[in-house]
Amino acid sequence: MGGASYFADLMSGDYEIEQMETFEKQTFRNRCLIRDPKGETIRLTVPVGKVEHKQLTRDIRISYQTKWQHQHWIAIESAYRHKPYFLYFADYLKPHYEREYTWLLDLNDALTETIVSLLERKAPRLGCVSAASRTNDWSGQTWTDRHPWQTEISILDKLFDD
Repeated sequence: MGGASYFADLMSGDYEIEQMETFEKQTFRNRCLIRDPKGETIRLTVPVGKVEHKQLTRDIRISYQTKWQHQHWIAIESAYRHKPYFLYFADYLKPHYEREYTWLLDLNDALTETIVSLLERKAPRLGCVSAASRTNDWSGQTWTDRHPWQTEISILDKLFDD
């Protein structure tokens, strides 16, 4: 799940996901950052199987040796359950944390499709998602009253906030 600027570029048509690229470890392809109500950064990482040298992104398998899905959902729920749109949108996201996807690309595609769909539902109320994110001037960023502005906010901050 990418950050707000990733989704802004994706929704504006300025970005494409390349399945045939070589998978790079420690990138947004299997990681994202969210913030809890105290402003602490929580890193969510989808564990992947052994990655061979120059392995293609489309060939990356998800590992289920740990209960990462449950841990991710608990972290998301803890961070956002008090946000205005959490109860409305949570039911659309939770199934992705209950289903076991074989391929990382399939999980990412499914989450991306769901989030874009939810942002489009919310767009008339928010105005232009891409302009707000791309200018790095989104004044509604979660927890800004208590913590410094972050250059890359989670798309969940944008989705669940008013």
